[in-house]
Amino acid sequence: MKPRPPLPSGPYLVVGLARSGVAAALALRARGEEVIGCDAGAPGTGGLDGAAGRLSDAGVEVHLDASGDALAARAGTLIKSPGVPRSAPVVVAARARGIPVLGELELAWRLVPNEFVAVTGTNGKTTTTEWIGHIHREAGLLVAVVGNVGTAASSLAGALAPEATVVCETSSFQLEDTEAFAPEAAVLLNLAPDHLDRHGSYSDYVAAKLRIFINQGNHDVAVAPAELGQSADADYLGRFGRAESPGAWQSAGADCLGARHHFDLGGCAREVRFGPSPAAELSDRAGHLWWGEEPLLRTDEISLPGEHNRRNAMAAAATCLARGIGRDDVVAGLRTFAGVAHRLELIAVRDGVSYVNDSKATNVASTLVALASFPSGVHLIAGGRGKQQDFSPLVTLVAERCRAVYLIGEAAGELALALGPAGVELQDSGDLERAVAAARKAALAGDTVLLSPACASFDQYPDFEARGDHFRALVAH
Repeated sequence: MKPRPPLPSGPYLVVGLARSGVAAALALRARGEEVIGCDAGAPGTGGLDGAAGRLSDAGVEVHLDASGDALAARAGTLIKSPGVPRSAPVVVAARARGIPVLGELELAWRLVPNEFVAVTGTNGKTTTTEWIGHIHREAGLLVAVVGNVGTAASSLAGALAPEATVVCETSSFQLEDTEAFAPEAAVLLNLAPDHLDRHGSYSDYVAAKLRIFINQGNHDVAVAPAELGQSADADYLGRFGRAESPGAWQSAGADCLGARHHFDLGGCAREVRFGPSPAAELSDRAGHLWWGEEPLLRTDEISLPGEHNRRNAMAAAATCLARGIGRDDVVAGLRTFAGVAHRLELIAVRDGVSYVNDSKATNVASTLVALASFPSGVHLIAGGRGKQQDFSPLVTLVAERCRAVYLIGEAAGELALALGPAGVELQDSGDLERAVAAARKAALAGDTVLLSPACASFDQYPDFEARGDHFRALVAH
């Protein structure tokens, strides 16, 4: 196992008390540390009362409806939940005082000494993370699937057998707060503009994503698309690939070994590429997936349909094969994986109408993938909180595939303006309940009612899971 740098000293101020913050605070308390927790949310909102109760019972000093600025003076280290921006006053105050600031993912990696497989990308993270975990189980290997998929990684501290592998979905929010994080396998699936409201620019978003690679060593694996660096992203990638050397806690001056691809991801890991190119280690050609010069399986044997899922399967397979999991186990995993909730999840067929929950589609690129999965007859429910995205790329597929679009949430007006040229019926439904009712009334046998919002959920729901669960409940009634 890799050595981990020590934690900076406490007391620890944990900012943001959603899942990640609660897990971080409890993990630190289990070590006997002094922990203070704060959240700007008011009591009684977003499940904060329950979280505060659990933390108080564990001996955490809890402050709700508090920005935490004044508390920074008492902290030796600030632990930042992913949802808390770097610009938050408490974070700025801590850095101004010279107090170390660690993200929850960095904290988890320092507390959990197991091997890590980390997965990032604009789209497909949850599916690919769960798929890698499924292949490990098919191979009879101990695995814990955590991270942005729901279970906070820091909740694993002290709970895993040494031989277990941690497979961790990692968001740009988590990666921007890493310092020494160095997973044994790092996977980048794709890149498209997202979270520009948080990062400020696409270049900063890309820089956050590429942090997944920068501390990797010679014995690690870096998995990425074969075409990376050949697209419009090349300018951004060229600026940020190998932008930083491995962390100072590693052996100083270690040289990177091995051959590199045309674009250097950063760090010192062995690069493994996937994609349609015959030069890729995991390639898609002649109706088969190939590992090197040998066919792995026919593409029509992959358990989940669609080109996007073929790409996810290739990334999962490349990661597992590069780490030494047997071909037969990888093939079995590609054939048997059942998919994940809230991602193109067929939840019911009523009177011949299919209802599909794609609540995890929180950006335009994800909704484009969803629309491309249905040839016609789509009743699209879209909207929520925007992310300073351009919605106009949706116009072509909305025109081709949709009978109507039902708009909800804060971004309804912006979406209506962007989708006007599509020439389909646009209804400002306001909320999900009215949208589902209107779509149910209009849909005919053979049609699909598709919740694929292209927006975050935070204007009306605590997270995309709650939005998807509400959709499922509305369809059931």
